[in-house]
Amino acid sequence: MAKGQLDGKVAIVTGAGSSIGLGRAMTLALVEAGARVAMVDVNQQALEQTAGDARELGGDDAVATIVADVSSPEDTQRAVRETIEQLGGLHVLVNNAGINLYSSGLSGESAQPFWEVDPDAWRKVISVNLSGPFLMARAAVGHLLDQGWGRIIGVTTSLDTMIRGKNTPYGPTKAGHEALMAAIAQEVEGTGVTANVLVPGGATNTNMVNIANESDRVKLIQPQVMSGPVVWLASDASDGTNGMRFIGENWDDRLPIDERVAAASAPTAWPQLGRSSRNP
Repeated sequence: MAKGQLDGKVAIVTGAGSSIGLGRAMTLALVEAGARVAMVDVNQQALEQTAGDARELGGDDAVATIVADVSSPEDTQRAVRETIEQLGGLHVLVNNAGINLYSSGLSGESAQPFWEVDPDAWRKVISVNLSGPFLMARAAVGHLLDQGWGRIIGVTTSLDTMIRGKNTPYGPTKAGHEALMAAIAQEVEGTGVTANVLVPGGATNTNMVNIANESDRVKLIQPQVMSGPVVWLASDASDGTNGMRFIGENWDDRLPIDERVAAASAPTAWPQLGRSSRNP
């Protein structure tokens, strides 16, 4: 990725605090490319750890840390407001915050049948993984539309993960987020604001994976696969790209950009499966 590619851009990354998460990898990539980033998370301590690394890359004013709960309408409005106040604008929203039963501590089991899922745990995961992206996008989109340029990037997951058994409620919430992004893309078409999905491409080395052995973790997809595509999606170079999903693992920096994009992308939410794509 080219340094300076995102000079003058301000981004919000939710779920930016995890020490091994996608949010950390994307924050560092955006900062390295020249953006200033508002890091949003519920965990102040975790935010400061990643913020320190980001400031080493981009300087003391490269990031702002905002403690906020993306499931709260009030917190999401405040996060957007404080980003604009502290960093001087907003151009890119990366909806990355997400939890599953294991990472949130709602269950000691990483996989269980749906009938064993506590209803309160179900509601909590939905509130973060589905209501959170809706609320953050709702809070940010007015500013983006007013300036005639913006990016909404949603981090969902693979279709296999969405429909895998013993993965409720995580899988269904990510399916909902994918559908939300497809709808948002239609509604912002032609405004200068775009909405696209970015996923790693499979099981990824984050705190959502219940693997204690470090040697097993290195076999997983690493969060850094998100770095190249998130920078491109956040840049002017992606103007006109809307309603697409990108797979980080398929993003190959060795390819010319047109081939790179083609190899890593497909329409959001598999519209080819819908009725409108079939002959009557």
